[in-house]
Amino acid sequence: MTRTNRELKLIFALIVALFAAFLAAPILILLGKSLWDGGFTGEFYASVLAQEGFLTALGNSFAVAAASAATAAVLAFLLAYAVHYTGLPRWVKSLIRAVATLPMFLPTITYGFAIIYSFGKQGLITRLLGRQLFDLYGFGGLLVGYVIYTVPVAFLLIHNTMGFVDKKTLTVSKVMGDKPLSTFWIAVLRPLLGTLAGAFIQAFFLCFTDFGIPASVGGGYEVIATLLYNQMLGGIPDFNRGAVIAMLMLVPSIGSICILQILERFNIRYNRISDADLRKNPLRDAGWGLSSGAISLGILSIFAVIFVVPLVEEWPYQTGFSLEHVQTVFSDSSLLAAYGHSLLMALLTAALGTLVAYGAALITARSTLGRGYKRTIESIALVTNAIPGMVLGVAYLFLFSGTSLQNTLLLMILCNIVHYFSTPYLMMKNALSKMNAGWETTAMLMGDSWLKTILRVVTPNARSSLIEVFSYYFINSMVTISALIFIAGARTMVLTTMIKQLQYVNRFNEVFVLSLLILATNLAAKALFARLAGRHSQSTRHNEKKEGSKS
Repeated sequence: MTRTNRELKLIFALIVALFAAFLAAPILILLGKSLWDGGFTGEFYASVLAQEGFLTALGNSFAVAAASAATAAVLAFLLAYAVHYTGLPRWVKSLIRAVATLPMFLPTITYGFAIIYSFGKQGLITRLLGRQLFDLYGFGGLLVGYVIYTVPVAFLLIHNTMGFVDKKTLTVSKVMGDKPLSTFWIAVLRPLLGTLAGAFIQAFFLCFTDFGIPASVGGGYEVIATLLYNQMLGGIPDFNRGAVIAMLMLVPSIGSICILQILERFNIRYNRISDADLRKNPLRDAGWGLSSGAISLGILSIFAVIFVVPLVEEWPYQTGFSLEHVQTVFSDSSLLAAYGHSLLMALLTAALGTLVAYGAALITARSTLGRGYKRTIESIALVTNAIPGMVLGVAYLFLFSGTSLQNTLLLMILCNIVHYFSTPYLMMKNALSKMNAGWETTAMLMGDSWLKTILRVVTPNARSSLIEVFSYYFINSMVTISALIFIAGARTMVLTTMIKQLQYVNRFNEVFVLSLLILATNLAAKALFARLAGRHSQSTRHNEKKEGSKS
């Protein structure tokens, strides 16, 4: 047992060292930069708060983020309800799930360009409808972009929780003679209140801190993310005031996480979960089918332009089919190099990030280490969930400028591991917590070391979760831009930062081809990882059946 603790303490020390160097130190440097000018000063905070346009940008960020989060939460609820509480065919439900999560496979900066080419004066949807629906640059464009961005996250949260709601409550409520609205409140809405509020908070946090969408459709509607970018990488950079804006961005982020922790208490947990047989109701199914179909069609119609524009001669004037733009991308060595960098970064992030998340989860879910060790890991996960990508990117810019890590793929990989740590860690922790708690003890009595037990027993049983974590890290690394925009160099450009560069020279055909490349890569990776995880789950169930029949 002593040797086991020694090995676990080594893993703990390595994880703490990683986050001390690449999370705590950068944020402390950022704080210092905002408060230090030859001596301790609050001048930078005072000047930023008094700066013309800052409070307006802050108010704009709150307004558009709140409106987008509320809209996304409602749409996500409608989609999830159609999946769980209607008699729609299984293939329709699968299609709804696929469309609801589709935007996760594209970088947010692409959403903005898709909106421009869909709803602009010469946009695809504008041409089909014969009129422009809304002003693109500003609140309207940001609202559409943010809603598309956050629907997948809100949908996954609500969809997963709905799977754990006891459907028999519906039957009981109807037997008791409750009116339809009362039944809806008691059996559906009440158990989901915590999750719905959580979906709103999570969506708000993502909108408030995103840079990709304002970079393309923000226009003159200044938000806090573009203000930070212009302060750091604009014509006249001001690093001290940029650090202040980055620190102020942390306030609503930390507030969001605190509220999520409080909301956790309101989630209803059932001792038994059962599916109720829904009554056949063609009218209900038709209504929900039409509403979810309209939402899905709206999402797909915006992304349709990505498949159209790069495959015509010159949108919107010459609409004949052409592969010229695709050939241009694949003959450009710099664009191919950026794709290679993206793949390498995503694969290494996924491999190393999975190891870190697995090691952290072993400490909290399958060890006898003291409460202090486990609380430290939990605190790290909580903090990483509260740090926006832009803030982390700015902090890395300060800490690693002039070092051997500056503008390297290694720094970008480490940034992604730290930035996305929270969700993979929780996924691994939940998986390991459900396994037989006595495996390590049994193996120790049989003379096996702790490491052998982990490699031979625990890891094979956790393989499907490890594949899911690998997939999560890979896909997020392929689409991320907020942090990388500050730390990628000319020689380490990845596809998302390259798209930002192409925007400056109006090479939108190449932007869409690169976006399709990211989408195709992520969809292929997701399909591969899902198949591998599914195969393992099937073989595990088969082995369990064999063991059961033997006994």
